[in-house]
Amino acid sequence: MARLASVSASTVSRALSASDLVAPVTRQRILDAAQQLGYTPNNSARGLITGRTNNFGLVVPDLENPYFASVTKGVQGRALREGYAVFVADSDEDVRSEIELVRKLASQVDGLILCSPRMSDEELADITEGTTTVLINRRLPEVESITVDDAEIVRQALGHLYALGHRCVAYAGGPATSWSDGQRRHGIHTALTDLPGLEVIEIGSFTPVFGGGQSAADLAVATGASAVLAYNDLMALGILSRLQARGIQVPRDMSVVGIDDVNAATLVSPALTTVRAPLRKVGTAAVNALIDGIRPENPRLEPEALPVQLIVRSSTSVPRSAVPLTSREEAGPNERSSNAHH
Repeated sequence: MARLASVSASTVSRALSASDLVAPVTRQRILDAAQQLGYTPNNSARGLITGRTNNFGLVVPDLENPYFASVTKGVQGRALREGYAVFVADSDEDVRSEIELVRKLASQVDGLILCSPRMSDEELADITEGTTTVLINRRLPEVESITVDDAEIVRQALGHLYALGHRCVAYAGGPATSWSDGQRRHGIHTALTDLPGLEVIEIGSFTPVFGGGQSAADLAVATGASAVLAYNDLMALGILSRLQARGIQVPRDMSVVGIDDVNAATLVSPALTTVRAPLRKVGTAAVNALIDGIRPENPRLEPEALPVQLIVRSSTSVPRSAVPLTSREEAGPNERSSNAHH
């Protein structure tokens, strides 16, 4: 291989085990030669020499959630381009399983990416000590983190509803153990200072899935709010489904806003207004931060918060009336018509 690439054997070794020590043009020439010769590196043997496995571990709460699936795609794509394989583990929203998975993976990988970990700060600090770790959607002192701007998410969502004329909004929150949900609740209180007359009613914590949204919908209606903001798009889709089952028309009777902009947000009717998070970029940024952490010569990065964007679709509109929805549901057709004129 060295002869075919016109380099020394030591340069080949450095290119395959420590690529940052070799000029990109030279490394590419070596990789082309390796491909031509059908060379496949033995990562186990290399690990015995370098102490590296060329593997990363990724732990997520729920791979069935399209948010985490998209982040995983971003992680795997970037890692593969850098020569790393990724072990993906699903904790099924269970803290004990999450801790056990992290313990098992830590000894088998060069670094860990923990996406929206549900464990406490104390548990997280203890279990990541001595392991190069990057957090997604969580912040902890002395640990690299990649987040989206949760305060900006709720600011954009509430600002949109406020501009349409809504003055009472229900918030259907995510898991009580979710750091992002805590940040969003804090962001709600901050946003209210700039939106005079707006009331946001927090109706509880729900599992961040379709069924959780269905459970939240009835409580949202009971508040008399003219709009509901959901913790994520999956919950928002569940809310849409339950409202439809009750004969409550969206957005005529109630506006609905989600968060994330997963693919399914455009596959329902009405299409879901949401705040888009750059999910694959989140995964890519986490891998970049992890590689920087593995190389001790690189300076420690400041926590990175990626931008978000409001996507307005047809699930939001000007509120029809100030009359609570529960009253409208009980009213007959003639009474609804009368109420609409007041």
